[in-house]
This record gives sequence, structure tokens and C-alpha cells, in this order.
Amino acid sequence: MDIQAALKKGQLILKNNNILSAKLDSEILMSEVIRKNKKYIVLNLYKEIEKRELEYFINLIQERAKRKPIAQITKKKDFWKYEFVVNNNVLIPRPDTEILIEQALKLVKNKNRLQILDIGIGSGCILMSILKEKKNFIGTGIDINSKSLQISKVNSHKLGINNRLKLFKSNIDNFNTGKYDLIVSNPPYIKTNDLKCLEKDIGFEPKQALDGGLDGLSEVRKVIHKSSVLIKKNGYLIIEIGFDQKEKVKKILLNKGFYIKETVKDLSNHDRCIVSGKI
Repeated sequence: MDIQAALKKGQLILKNNNILSAKLDSEILMSEVIRKNKKYIVLNLYKEIEKRELEYFINLIQERAKRKPIAQITKKKDFWKYEFVVNNNVLIPRPDTEILIEQALKLVKNKNRLQILDIGIGSGCILMSILKEKKNFIGTGIDINSKSLQISKVNSHKLGINNRLKLFKSNIDNFNTGKYDLIVSNPPYIKTNDLKCLEKDIGFEPKQALDGGLDGLSEVRKVIHKSSVLIKKNGYLIIEIGFDQKEKVKKILLNKGFYIKETVKDLSNHDRCIVSGKI
């Protein structure tokens, strides 16, 4: 079977399982199987593929048909300017979260050597993207999940910033190490009762990284409370929020002595992150 016929077969399986991105997903999975980029595929549609490659391709298609995210199938995800290793122990990096990187870099544009803390580091995509841009910054990442920290460690070596990064297994309540110029966090902020309503794809991601408690703000409160203790004078906190949480999160921040610098919208024009500071 040639590449084109295999792609059509893959697309048909995905379409029959209501995967809207059937064409793109088939091409991505074919690239993974034959280890060639999309350009190669387009220029070699009539090239025969080996039987074992076809079997591998169909296996991957079947995984996607069950709504398993592409990033978990390929075990990688592009974020900011870099490629991160991911698996089912970490949240898949999303384009909307790149807003946190933009805001952080804007804040520290003229700074040289700062200490940054990432609360709930996961794959490391937020903190490590900042560290790649700012060669003299030092990072600390904490996470309650040791398997997430293993992925962070892999990514730190892959990106060559492991010598500027410390990782700690800890929940935020028990973490008391250091003082920080900048704190970033994408905490769980989905209401527990809303988890069952999410798209099937999201069901493959760790619930712990999504579940924000009954009102969606239980982890947000913890992050803000501990940040008020760990942040240096004139430091900044950048936190990702749910689209309908702006006013409630602003109130929590103000009650903990932060001032609101800016609220930033995502690609869909929803409130997505709050930049706050401590005097």
C-alpha cells in the first residue's frame, strides 16, 4: 500500500469516529511512523510503505479513534519555540498558555538575573520556555506528582537548562524554600462537577492537573496564599485562570496583598491570565 492509500484509510477510520481533524491527524501519525516531515509525505504520496509500518500506522489511528490526544500518542508537543516530551502524567501544553510566557518576558525584559518559581510545573513548558529566553535566570519547579517531575527532568536535559533548574516534589502548602522575583502557575481550575462534561480527549489527561475543587478555585487559593509568602518585594505573580474566574481571582489576590497589573485574554478572547504584583 502506498502512503496516499494508507492516509485515506486512516482518515476514514477517524471520520467514522467523529474526529474532526481526521486529515491532519492522519498526516501527523504517518510522519511519526515513517519518521519524515509533512513535506516529504506530500511529495511521496505514491511511495510504498512496508507492511510493519502500515500495521503501526493503523494501530496509532485506532488509538486516536478512541480520542487519545495526538500529543500522548506521539509523546511530544510543540509549545512556544520548543518541543516538549509529554505523556499521560502531565497536562498537554496548550497555545493559550503561551500567554503566560509573553507576559513574563514583557515584565522581565530589562532584568538580568532573576529567581523564578513554577507552582505545578508539569511538563515544564512554562518555566523552561522562560529559562530558554533568559539565559541568566534561575528556575525552581515544584509538583506533587513525582512522575510529572520525571518528565520535567527529561525536558530540562533536552533543552539544556538542567543546570539552572531545581525540582522539588511537594504540595504548595508545605513548600517553604527560597524567595522569588517571579512566580508562574497554571493550577487546576476546573470545577469538579464539570470534569465529566469535558471533551473525551481531555479525559486522557491527569485529573489531578484539572480538578480545581467544587468551585474551581481551591488550588488557585493555595497558589496565591503561598505566593504571598514566597514572593520578593516588587515581585510578580502570573497565574492562568478559567474564562469566568477573573473577578473572583482578583478578589483573592487583593485580599492577599497583591495589586492587579493586568488581565490578559486568550486566542478566543476569554480572560486567561492575571498578572499581579507585590509591593
